[in-house]
Amino acid sequence: MSLINKMLQDLDARGTPDASGDAGGIRSVPERERGVSRALVFGGAAGLTAAAIALGWVYWQRPGVPPVLVSVASTPAAVAVPVPVLMPVAVPAPAPVAAAPVAPEPVFQAEETPAHDKVRAAELRRITGQPARRAPAPVAKAPTPAIASERIIDGKQVTPQQRVENEYRRALGQLQDGRVSEAMAGLQQTLQLDPRHQGARETLVRLLLEAQRPDDAARQLQLSLVLDPKQPAQAMMLARLQFDKANGGPAALDTLMRSLPYAADSGDYRAFLAGVLQREQRYREAAEQYQLALQAAPDNSVWWMGLGIALQADQHPAQARQAFERAKGLQTLSPQLQAFVERKLLQLTAATAK
Repeated sequence: MSLINKMLQDLDARGTPDASGDAGGIRSVPERERGVSRALVFGGAAGLTAAAIALGWVYWQRPGVPPVLVSVASTPAAVAVPVPVLMPVAVPAPAPVAAAPVAPEPVFQAEETPAHDKVRAAELRRITGQPARRAPAPVAKAPTPAIASERIIDGKQVTPQQRVENEYRRALGQLQDGRVSEAMAGLQQTLQLDPRHQGARETLVRLLLEAQRPDDAARQLQLSLVLDPKQPAQAMMLARLQFDKANGGPAALDTLMRSLPYAADSGDYRAFLAGVLQREQRYREAAEQYQLALQAAPDNSVWWMGLGIALQADQHPAQARQAFERAKGLQTLSPQLQAFVERKLLQLTAATAK
């Protein structure tokens, strides 16, 4: 208003100092004409004032627009995925994200894309701290590992002992089918799984002997006796293989003596040991073993004959004659052996007569 007053004062000061006329070439404006001019001035001033007030009211009453919210409809995107505009959102009490009210945005939505929607949703979850949880996917159970000592064959757990028996039966089946080489390989596989499997060991030894491989058979028996010396039958078998070789008597004798403590009640074992001792010219020990063997089988004519031979060699002719007579009297010897015993009796009778 002070500006308008000053404008009026300046206009009023331009009037003449008296009513006589213009001074210095300035014509005095008639009163009517002066009054019309002042009325126009006042009217114009009032209009300007009203326009200024109206403009100010409009200015102050317009809604505020955040400076960061802009329309991106006509602006080309700088990157492939639009960068979402972060909006401050009041976080209510914990509630599902879908139920949280979202205030309408006072901006024009640019052509939204699915990727843009996903980015906005991810940003909203990050701000609210309540990410949407997906239902957990079903987790398939891992198969229970088989026990280290077991194997799965045809969908079944097989214990080591069952696997050994399966290999052994398979080898026997191959042997029945005439596949000897495959059977021997199967028996060796069985012994690798269980070196103490006696059935597989004895069968393999028999096959090796039939294949004229005595050295391989002897090695199998030696391995078995190292693991378990309490096997008189295998010790006798090994001793026979050793005894048949040149100068194999000491080796056979050593094998038999190591297993003797586990064959105290076996007459066959002691009789065989006596025969090896006799060949090694250890006649007294041989006679002792024959006598122990005959305690278990007193009607064995062959053992009586062997005892007579050991006693005669050990310089006991009378006792030797008694042993030969007992062997002859049992009448169970073969014709060859029967003739041998009769010759021995004649020698001893002739020696006694002298």
